[in-house]
Amino acid sequence: MRYNAFNIFKEGLTGNKGWRPAWREPEPKPEYDMIIIGGGGHGLATAYYLAKNHGLKNIAVLEKGHIGSGNIGRNTTIVRANYFLPGNSEFYSHSLKLWETLETELNYNVMHSQRGVINLFHSDGQRDTFARRGNMMINQGDDAELLTKEAVREELPYLDFDNGRFPIYGGLFHKRGGTARHDAVAWGYARAADQLGVDLIQKCEVTGIDVLGGVVKGVQTSRGPIRAKKVGIVVAGRSSQVAEMAGLKVPIESHVLQAFVTEGLKPAIDHVVTFGMGHFYISQSDKGGLVFGGDLDSYASYAQRGNLPMMEHVMEAGMALMPAIGKAKVLRSWGGIVDMTPDGSFIIDKTEIENLYMDCGWCYGGFKAVPASGWCMAHLMAEDQPHEVAKRHTFERFKTGCGIMDEEGTGSQHNLH
Repeated sequence: MRYNAFNIFKEGLTGNKGWRPAWREPEPKPEYDMIIIGGGGHGLATAYYLAKNHGLKNIAVLEKGHIGSGNIGRNTTIVRANYFLPGNSEFYSHSLKLWETLETELNYNVMHSQRGVINLFHSDGQRDTFARRGNMMINQGDDAELLTKEAVREELPYLDFDNGRFPIYGGLFHKRGGTARHDAVAWGYARAADQLGVDLIQKCEVTGIDVLGGVVKGVQTSRGPIRAKKVGIVVAGRSSQVAEMAGLKVPIESHVLQAFVTEGLKPAIDHVVTFGMGHFYISQSDKGGLVFGGDLDSYASYAQRGNLPMMEHVMEAGMALMPAIGKAKVLRSWGGIVDMTPDGSFIIDKTEIENLYMDCGWCYGGFKAVPASGWCMAHLMAEDQPHEVAKRHTFERFKTGCGIMDEEGTGSQHNLH
């Protein structure tokens, strides 16, 4: 069933009894051509593009919980293409272009809102840094505008411009950036992949990866063994654990990243705003809640919850930037497990085991990368060659030390990215 205004009107008049399930609940087959481990945004997008772009049909996505129960539902929903370094810049530019046509592509409302992202700067040095970043974005073909303090005040009048410790000098405005509804992205890709014949197997935990003679042969699951010609590991913060099932060690640490949402408020924040003197970012959801986050908890963990010191740190940064939010009640917080690489950039590559592939190491960039990640992972698995926009993001850079992409300039330490 396609979603359109006529069907919504018709179902509204007939008690909404004609809607069918968005996707099937198939039993796993004994064998598939392609198995994707992980039913989050990246895994679902990979399966969809394998079917759509490469014409493959015998594909399964294995998810230990339910579709969308992992990191795809545990983030701050920001979509942007304002990266600086070669490799990252063209990849996220490709992703943003896919975002802009995604709702038409999937026939699903993912609530993509290009409300604009404004990165504030608070010193002459930061202004120079953002000017360079903006020039790189423009050279890549994306948009960037350097705003003066007065221009920022016109867009964001609710900020504390008189803060003596953190004076606002201006901002870098990325108009095509914005937000999307995280759950809807998962549901949209799941429905579209299912319509192309992909089997979405929920409550099917992978417990082992079968390797014989250096070649992957399939997986062991809580619902029995499943053979496969090719297997893709797309499990976000669990990447190192699942890779270990195949005897692989990967350059990844898993850390907790907290996010927060307040009670619903009247529309107040039209953009995504980031604080240059502290890792803090905020936007307002369509339901009115202020959605914000900050730094990693800075210790390795697989717990989907954070700690109070980091919560306090994030709240302090928010209050320094916009004291008015101190009156809003925080309704809930959550933690997502992010897989951090030493250089702060992702990996989409073949492993040393034949026909076993990995999509991992997304650090802070996972949600905004969903379309391009799926596109490039599908290309890799189908063609056995990296896609042009992801060719710098292989394991090789950690073996040779060449091409390390330190986007934030914080060095080769996982928890600082």
